[in-house]
Amino acid sequence: MMWLRTFSLGVKSLTLHPLRTGLTMLGILIGVWAVIVLTAISQGASDQVQKQIESLGATTIIVRTVKPSEEKLVDRSASKYGLLRSELDQILATLPTIQKAVPIREIRRQFTYRDKLCDGRLVGCTPGYATVNQLKIRERGGRFLTDADGLNNENVCVIATGVVERLFPYEEPLGKRIYIPEHTDFYRVVGVLEARNPSAAIGGSLDSQDFSKDVYIPMQTMQKRIGDTIVTRRSGQFQIEMMELNQITLQVEKVSQVRTTAAVIENILAPKHAEVGDIAVVVPLELLEQARNLRLMFLGIGILIACISLLVGGIGIMNIMLASVTERTREIGIRRALGAKRADIVRQFLVETIVLSFAGAFLGILLGFAGPPMYRLFIGLVASGFPEQFEALPSAIRDSQPAIVYETIPLAVIIAVMVGLVSGLYPAIRAARMNPIEALRHE
Repeated sequence: MMWLRTFSLGVKSLTLHPLRTGLTMLGILIGVWAVIVLTAISQGASDQVQKQIESLGATTIIVRTVKPSEEKLVDRSASKYGLLRSELDQILATLPTIQKAVPIREIRRQFTYRDKLCDGRLVGCTPGYATVNQLKIRERGGRFLTDADGLNNENVCVIATGVVERLFPYEEPLGKRIYIPEHTDFYRVVGVLEARNPSAAIGGSLDSQDFSKDVYIPMQTMQKRIGDTIVTRRSGQFQIEMMELNQITLQVEKVSQVRTTAAVIENILAPKHAEVGDIAVVVPLELLEQARNLRLMFLGIGILIACISLLVGGIGIMNIMLASVTERTREIGIRRALGAKRADIVRQFLVETIVLSFAGAFLGILLGFAGPPMYRLFIGLVASGFPEQFEALPSAIRDSQPAIVYETIPLAVIIAVMVGLVSGLYPAIRAARMNPIEALRHE
């Protein structure tokens, strides 16, 4: 009954000054809200990055060609660099742990059909490319490339949704032939892909990839029809680029074999490429572990920032309670004169600070749950108002969906109450130590 009466008295005292009470709770409210929202945004971005990495596969090893600086090029006039087909053969002959190998060659090209034009990426690959990159043929969309296409050097292609929209807005593309002006070649469409979200740049030399405007042809056809030498014209000058492979995607049988296999690959390629620095070995498994560590780091930073907000809120509570002690000196004297003990005075002021903290934490939780929808609304406004700047943002921010980390809610409440309790302790003790006679004389 004593605690119930003290609680009732404390709440009544707080409601006498609603504006002051609301402003005092604001610091705690912002702190709890910050804990929930910052951790939700951090979790959403982390989930997006991990999803991108997991899509590459835990048993995957990616060897990428990296364009070196002009000073390191072996032949500057021809810009010859990168992975070789002979090196792929050497890797496969050396490492029996490799279950699948997908060589890739990429070139920026224009594609035409009748009077329509589309800029995109011409990709020479093998049938395994679709599995590795999770590409799916749309319903009644034909097929992907086969081994027979490569063995017969067929001029066939599989096109992405963006190419379909630009070249075949009102036609069925299957069976049609698209034209590549640079090579004066026609390629018959044998397959149409479903839409696939772009992949993010997630580490090493693994840049973001937009699959929407790709045209896939057999690797053997690209080697025969196009070759390894690409001539481009920039700023009125012709530039010659010689490259055999942009990337090799390798898959091993077990996760435990990933790191040792990657180390052997680096040793095989080091003699020719270490000095030039024109290759990079990317292990998604390692990237995934780095992403998880980064998530924990950002989570810790977010909680630290929120705790600072709570500390500021606690200082606000202490200031207000100290002012309240001075304001209510005569009330304290009357209560002491009527028989109230020091413990009763301490209990009353502590109850008030705890009520303030709980109320602020509760409102902060409610506002925190509104954080993810508010974030998505903000992102939508940025996307519509500043489309170019929005596209420049990392995929982890553009596509992330904030996810509330429910474990942080009780943590935030506990910290808020502890901060309020500690902040109210000094004013409560100061009020209890007042001399009743001096308190009654206070004007």
